[in-house]
Amino acid sequence: QVQLVESGGGLVQAGGSLRLSCAASGRAFSTYTMGWFRQAPGKEREFVATINWSGGSTIHADSVKGRWSISRDNAKNTVYLQMNSLKPEDTAVYYCAARTGYGLGTVSPAYNYWGQGTQVTVSS
Repeated sequence: QVQLVESGGGLVQAGGSLRLSCAASGRAFSTYTMGWFRQAPGKEREFVATINWSGGSTIHADSVKGRWSISRDNAKNTVYLQMNSLKPEDTAVYYCAARTGYGLGTVSPAYNYWGQGTQVTVSS
């Protein structure tokens, strides 16, 4: 069983930055593909970014490409999401997820474990 705990959310003005962190339990973190998803009120959960086990391969959603960056530190069992140039439409609950299967994942069913989420609110 893997436990994921997100942190770093909060209220920020448009144009600002936040860095989300997701701390994972267990020794197998370095073997997992990790992902970030978000869900805004009344909307379905959507893919944000994913990173492979080594950090050498990433995919970012078009909506965040060029503004945000996913990274990981396997020594700390932590994955990060650096969010710059935030927009009001980025307001959502952000979830960290772990995938035990091979390859990157851009859809929710590809992931086996989920965190509880952290709220990000961007004011205009």
